[in-house]
Order: sequence, then C-alpha cells, then structure tokens
Amino acid sequence: MMDDEAKIAGRMHGEQNEPEKPDGMLMRLVYMLLIAVMISVAQTVLGVATVVQFIVMLVNSNQPNERLADFGTDLGVWIAKAARFQTAASEVKPWPWSELD
Repeated sequence: MMDDEAKIAGRMHGEQNEPEKPDGMLMRLVYMLLIAVMISVAQTVLGVATVVQFIVMLVNSNQPNERLADFGTDLGVWIAKAARFQTAASEVKPWPWSELD
C-alpha cells in the first residue's frame, strides 16, 4: 500500500517539464476554459465509475474491480494536475497537452 502512495505522489509532484516560456494570458484563458470543461466531464465519469464500482462490490463480496480502481486513481491524478494548472500552481498543462504518465 505504501508503494502505491509513493507512486501516486511521484506522479503528482515528480519532475515535470515546465515550458520554457509561459503562454500569454489570452491563451491561458482559452486553456483554462477547455480544461474546466474537461474537469466537468471527468467528474461525471468519476461519478459513473463510483456507482459501477459500488455495484461490483455488492455483487462480488466487497471485492473491488482492480482495473476500475486503477482507472479512478489515474483520473484523480489527472484532475489534480488540471487543478494545479487552473490555479497557476504549475505551468504544465494536463493531458492531452502533456504525457498522461
């Protein structure tokens, strides 16, 4: 379990290729609006995945689907990276503008 936490922390806070020159404010606004829409879609997907995982656990004696759990982790990391860009904590844009990890 600790290895998973270290892996996720590395994906969130590990070395990222910061752009040499930040985008202008108008382009940043465009990216921020696009990413805001993508975050909204991601929240919907997360809600659906949550319901599906709950049903799987009901049917499968409280055992979660590992692939769905890993997908949730990946989605959470993406949302966190998107939030870092949105709040100017990072200049690195999330996927699809950078690697998904």
